[in-house]
Formats: sequence, C-alpha cells, structure tokens
Amino acid sequence: MTSDPRALWLEALARRAGFPGVQALCDAFGLRPYRLSQLYRAAAKECVRALGDITTLPKDLRNAMESSGVRVSSLEPETIQKSQDGSTRKGLFRLSDGSEVEAVLMEHRGDRTTICISSQAGCAFACAFCSTGQAGFTRSLSAVEIFDQARFFASHVFARGKRVTNVVFMGMGEPFHNYDAVMGAVALLNDPQGFGLGHRHITVSTVGLVDKIDAFAQEGIQVNLAISLHAPNDIVRASIMPVNRRYPVADLLAACERYVQRTHRKVFFEYVMLHGVNDSDASARELAALMRGHLYHVNLIPYNATPDAPFAGSSDERIWAFAKMLDNAGVPVTVRHNMGRDIAAACGQLRAETQPKAQAAVK
Repeated sequence: MTSDPRALWLEALARRAGFPGVQALCDAFGLRPYRLSQLYRAAAKECVRALGDITTLPKDLRNAMESSGVRVSSLEPETIQKSQDGSTRKGLFRLSDGSEVEAVLMEHRGDRTTICISSQAGCAFACAFCSTGQAGFTRSLSAVEIFDQARFFASHVFARGKRVTNVVFMGMGEPFHNYDAVMGAVALLNDPQGFGLGHRHITVSTVGLVDKIDAFAQEGIQVNLAISLHAPNDIVRASIMPVNRRYPVADLLAACERYVQRTHRKVFFEYVMLHGVNDSDASARELAALMRGHLYHVNLIPYNATPDAPFAGSSDERIWAFAKMLDNAGVPVTVRHNMGRDIAAACGQLRAETQPKAQAAVK
C-alpha cells in the first residue's frame, strides 16, 4: 500500500493536466508546499468538486490553473438517478478516455450512509448472474479514479450535514484484479489528513482470488473482507462463477482460514439467492457445514434481475427459511435489505450502457 496518499493524489492531479509531475505543476504556477496542502485538503477532506470552489486559493491562481486544464476530479458525472423513496442515488461517471463506471450512494435509516464504488470499467470474471460481468471488461481504474467516486457522493452527504459512514468496493469490477490501485484508494479513503474514514468502515469484496486474499492478509489493516461465494460446492459455483474453475471452494476457504488466523478478523460471505440454483434445503445444510465453527458471517442477498441472466430470484419466504436453517445451525446470517432496485442500483445490477460485450474469458 502507498505510504503517502497525499503524494499519490497530487501526482495524479499534475499528470491529468499534462504535467510530468508535481514539481512541474509547482513550477508552472509558483505553488509553495502549503498551496499543495490546501489543494489536497479541499479535495480529499472537504470533497470540493471544482477548483474554482477552493476559496483558500487566490482567485487569480484558480483561474490560471483552470485555464491550463487543471481539474480536481478525474471523472465527470454523466447522469445521476434517484430512487423513488429518495434513499439511493446512482451515478454514471465518464473517465478521461471515455470509459464509464457506475457508483451508488445509499442513505439508510438513522445516520448510516454507504457509498458503493467501482474498481474497474466492466469486469473480466463473467459471473452469470451479474450485469457487470455479462457486459465485459474495458480497463482497470486508477486509485484516484476509484477515490473520486467516493468524493463525489460524499459532497452530496456533506451538503445535508451528514457524514459518510461506510465505503464498499462492491460496484463494477473485481477489486483484487486491480489490487494495487484498490489499496491506493483504501489509503486515500483512510488518510487522517484527508477523507479520514476508518479502516473498519471500508469493505473490499472479491470473487475469491486466493493469491490476493493471502496478500490482503499481509497488509496489516483492519479493512473488512467480503467473499462472493454464492454456492456451497464446486459444481454449482462453477456453473455460475467461472473463477471457481481456477480457485475451487476448498482452496478459497483455505485462504479465508489463513486470513482469519493471521488477522483475527471476521470474513463476510455474500450469497445471492437464485431460485432453483442454490436455495434448496440441501444447499443450506451444505453451506452451514462450510461456515460452522469459523469466524464467518453469511449475507443472503435477494437476486436483482439483470437483462443478460436467465435466473429468477428466490422468494422472500424461501430466503428467510434458508436463513433460519443457517441460524439454527449456529451460523451468523443476515438477509440484506435491497436498495435502489427501481434505478438498477442494487447488488449485481450496475452496468454502464455503453459497456462492450465480453471480450475474453478469464485467464
């Protein structure tokens, strides 16, 4: 993980404007070190969206920098949709090369506010039930492109006198397929001189890249780990998640146990409920046998229909019956409350409409 998130952000700012580095940016505008600190604080801590709004900088300096192409954000909002109940906003963001990603703001009851961010434009792992995976893969995002999604929605939250309580890497893409950039984004989110979100309020989700789970265990941070499991055995999991052919269930769970042994932290398992695929009593018993006796927690996720996947979601009655079987077996379990379904912002639904169809299978 980068040891200096401020330097990471400033370097990206300079290069976006066509400068070879931060020193060249300073030379061009006569910036003293304290001006760099003002820039970073305004963007990372106050989540200011435009250079012109950084009032700690002289107006002439702001104008000169803007005229030279210096931009605070690495992405531009294309459209922002709001759910009918007002609890969820989904943003479509355009990157500098025209690629697009989606991110989601969820305002829960009480004071909890969660931002779900993307780590890639598209996804190479082609999970059969996920709209992003069915759309294909374009490219990985930089740490700052990932971070800027959180900054954008944080500004919405701050404007209403609230704060961001959680950030989850559960948007478009496979975070551990873009490991270094995701770790850089985590550093930016956590930086006490900037965004200042505690590690325990950040969750990274993965389809189960075993080598990266082992690397993550070595990071020495208290960021939450979530595993997209979705089936209790190799036959079912491989049929809906091609990654299982490379990392079968036994290997994945062995990595999770190594993670727990090293970090002493709980692992969360995501399990999307698919009618007739993984929601039987037998599946519940098999899942309970895998989870019981470990520092694991299962999140059951109602399936959200996507245009490319031939699945139906389990009924609420079946989901709760499945949850009761896990609970009776002594497995900690939660049924996730869906938010943003009406604007295709719920789990598994994120997909930029311009995303190309799948280009290649996962290697």
